[in-house]
Amino acid sequence: MNKEKAKIIYDALDEKKANRISVIDIEKISVLADCFMIADGENKNQVQAMADNVEEEMLKAGYHCKSITGYQSGSWILMDYQDIVVHIFGREDRMFYDLERLWRDGRQVQKEELMQEKD
Repeated sequence: MNKEKAKIIYDALDEKKANRISVIDIEKISVLADCFMIADGENKNQVQAMADNVEEEMLKAGYHCKSITGYQSGSWILMDYQDIVVHIFGREDRMFYDLERLWRDGRQVQKEELMQEKD
């Protein structure tokens, strides 16, 4: 997992007061990506603001999003950064889809691990 990218995304979500930011390392169990980052917001405006901030901060760092889906509805925005896939939900949709349960074989990554400097 690219910790630099993950940290930028985590900070961008946190800056917009994202609820329950979750990082799941799926590198050993899936070819889809190295990790999923999951967060939720209180309403459509907050969910969209989180996605906007992630995109803006990643662009500043030189990373381009391969695709963004679900932005208009604002209930589940998926942002594909190839090795990291970001899922930003409205609260009810996050509970309904429960990606943490679906990907429970992945390894939960704690915020402190992301914030550590490279070895």
